[in-house]
Amino acid sequence: MLAPLQTGAARFSSYLLSRARKVLGSHLFSPCGVPEFCSISTRKLAAHGFGASMAAMVSFPPQRYHYFLVLDFEATCDKPQIHPQEIIEFPILKLNGRTMEIESTFHMYVQPVVHPQLTPFCTELTGIIQGMVDGQPSLQQVLERVDEWMAKEGLLDPNVKSIFVTCGDWDLKVMLPGQCQYLGLPVADYFKQWINLKKMTARTLPTS
Repeated sequence: MLAPLQTGAARFSSYLLSRARKVLGSHLFSPCGVPEFCSISTRKLAAHGFGASMAAMVSFPPQRYHYFLVLDFEATCDKPQIHPQEIIEFPILKLNGRTMEIESTFHMYVQPVVHPQLTPFCTELTGIIQGMVDGQPSLQQVLERVDEWMAKEGLLDPNVKSIFVTCGDWDLKVMLPGQCQYLGLPVADYFKQWINLKKMTARTLPTS
């Protein structure tokens, strides 16, 4: 499954690049310490050999967080929508809040259990095929590995300030707690606060 995992990681990176561009454009700073998120786009290009150093391209004020953890789930879906939805891809990108360097990534596919067979609509929408999720860990196992990764990266140290960054509230307000409730799983405290890029964009866009 190494090739699909590599493909998924590359797709995740490319998707976040396009999403960040769409949501924030190319010139925004947040008044509450959220970095210019177009810098993530720049760093992603640089990580793939297409750009120069972030420091040479963008200047930004000191951030209140040491790390930004960019997260964007993919989940089972269909028309009409199936219930419950289940997370099938769990990616996190760790961004240094001072340098905007990508320091680490977490990426795993998740085996859905209620609706184990992906629909054609889901594959078309997400790019995830059945073979990518078959035999993969359950959500409980993936959450355990997320916790191990967070500990290894020093993100559980009380002196280290980190926060998740999402494009909307769906991932951490709806999808993860809803599925955890359905499965009887606890939700770690670090998933209970996040920066919603859409809201930050609305606050920083000039009014006409």
